[in-house]
This record gives sequence, structure tokens and C-alpha cells, in this order.
Amino acid sequence: MRSEGKGRNPGGNATALLDSPRRKFPKPTENAGIIEIVDFNFFYGKTQVLFDINLTIPAGLVTSFIGPSGCGKSTLLRSLNRMNDIVPGAKPVGTIKISGQDIHAKSTDVVELRSRIGMVFQKSNPFPKTIFENIAYGLRINDIAKNKTDLADRVERALKQAALWDEVKDRLNHPASGLSGGQQQRLCIARALAVKPKIILMDEPASALDPIATQKIEELVRDLRREYTIVIVTHNMQQAARISDYTAFFWLGKLIEFGETDKIFTSPEHNMTEDYITGRFG
Repeated sequence: MRSEGKGRNPGGNATALLDSPRRKFPKPTENAGIIEIVDFNFFYGKTQVLFDINLTIPAGLVTSFIGPSGCGKSTLLRSLNRMNDIVPGAKPVGTIKISGQDIHAKSTDVVELRSRIGMVFQKSNPFPKTIFENIAYGLRINDIAKNKTDLADRVERALKQAALWDEVKDRLNHPASGLSGGQQQRLCIARALAVKPKIILMDEPASALDPIATQKIEELVRDLRREYTIVIVTHNMQQAARISDYTAFFWLGKLIEFGETDKIFTSPEHNMTEDYITGRFG
């Protein structure tokens, strides 16, 4: 996005957020989906909360949405799998395409769309079922597993992808409520992964977790890139710098700047981006 003014060199504060040299982007697998957002606006009743968003989110990488509370990050995130459809008075205007498919087209099957776009919320929300049945649930309702053996294999694969298998393999039939907060969040990630989505949306997935659990979630996010396109909303600048390949900065419902994370955090084009990253406001 073209900026209104050239940013000043942010200096040490922003640079210190980056913990590695210029990152190399892995080649995405065919599974990962690209997201194209064109002239997108969003209204809650008569109140407009997103304004002319134009953004292409690359496949197989991690993109962070950053910005102050109330700037539209979560609204845009939830628009990507049409979760906002259930909100009374919600009205999207514009185009969002997932791997070339217009998600608002009359021919779009919303249930199928959401099976291709996993969602992980701020607060972990395991079902009141066993660990195994939490993962198996989506496989059953989407009729994905061929038989019991296939179902068990898919559950195991999802738990391994979420780096949780070794911790729970001996208690798969125990209630998921017995897991720690960090484990429950990884269980929710595994539940999303089980149906093999193209995209994973995460809304502040580590904000309620302790530092050790947060580190595990961040490591998991980095490990899952390439096979999945991951979009994460976060208020944590250090987290965005650590795990993101690309970063989008929003302010009052507008996309101010989007680009490679290293560039956004060290030499942003817009003064407002620099001011937010360095803590001058927000």
C-alpha cells in the first residue's frame, strides 16, 4: 500500500524486535491457499468498520495483523471464513477470494469453505469430549475418515502436527478439560488441522498463556508454515516480529501498511507504522 509519508529510521527499538537476519521464505506446498482481498469494506448496521482493504496474503507463510484495539483486525480475520455472517446487521462489501474462489459467491458452500479455513480463538475452546473425540469430531461430521483405522491415523497425525502427541498419546480417552491451558490451545490447533485446511486463522492464540506455553505455540506456528497459510491477529509486537513473514498494520479500519515483517519493523514507509511499533501510541 502506498504510504502518505516516508517513515523515519525507527532505530534500536524496532530493530531489537527482530531476532534473526533477513528471513528466507519457504516454497509453499500445493495445499496452502492464497488470499486475495479487493476493495473490501465491512459494516455493522450503519457503522462502517473496514474501509477499502486491498491485500494479497501469500500462500504458505505467516502473516500478522497488528494495530490498536478496535482497528478492524479481528473483523477482517473473521471475514475470511465468513464467521461474521452470524452477526446481526453485518454486511460485507467487496471481494475476498481463497485460492481463486469468491467466498461470497452464491455458489459457495459456507460449510465446505469453513472446513478449508481452520479457526483458533483467543481462549481455547475444547469440546466437552475426550481428547480423541475432540480431534475426531470434524473428521466424522465431514465424513473424511474411511474407517476406524483411518480415523485413528488422522487423529494421531493431527496431534503430531500440533506437537501434542507425545504428551497425550497415553490418555486419548481422558477428558480434554484435564489438559493445561497451553495443551488445550494446541489441541484446538490439532482439531483444525485434522480436516486438512488450506488456511489457519488465529485470533490472539497465545494471549492467555504463560511464556512457556506461548513459546510452544509460536514454534508450532513457524513449523506449520509452508503447508498452510497462517493469518494471526496479535497485539504483541515481539510475537509478530518473531513468527511472521509478512505484517499488515491497521488503524481505524484502514490498512496503513503491508510488507515483509523485517522491513515493516526496521524501515516502515509510513510514519504511523513506525510510531505504533515503537510504542508512541496504541
